[in-house]
Amino acid sequence: MAISKKKRLLVTERAYYCCEYCQCMSEFIPVPFVMEHILPIVKGGTDELGNLAFACHHCNGAKYSKTTIWDEAAQQFIPLFHPRQNNWTTHFKWSDDFMEIISLTPIDRITINALGLNRDKVTNHRRLFCFPKVLKQAF
Repeated sequence: MAISKKKRLLVTERAYYCCEYCQCMSEFIPVPFVMEHILPIVKGGTDELGNLAFACHHCNGAKYSKTTIWDEAAQQFIPLFHPRQNNWTTHFKWSDDFMEIISLTPIDRITINALGLNRDKVTNHRRLFCFPKVLKQAF
């Protein structure tokens, strides 16, 4: 069943029009963002608001049906960041220049690597849209 326009708008507005993983702003990306199922449908997820995240195509595609990733350092499966259960600012922080997302917990480290939250194209996006703000604040 298709996700209603009303529900799509609620999810989009809740995310402030940014990917809930890499934080890219949807208005500056040429490919429309998607409703990402945090717990994938194939693993029992639903179209309920609590299971939907606003995501760019790259993060959605990289996550696909994953909910955990094997962590060699910890020798165990670590869950990926869950936008409804985890607070972004508790798990991540920005580098001083706002170009990279820095992990604060194993969940973040795994998510940054698995979804490529600091991939070249997204850091270029941040540079284009964040750097002028950083410059303005410096002067």
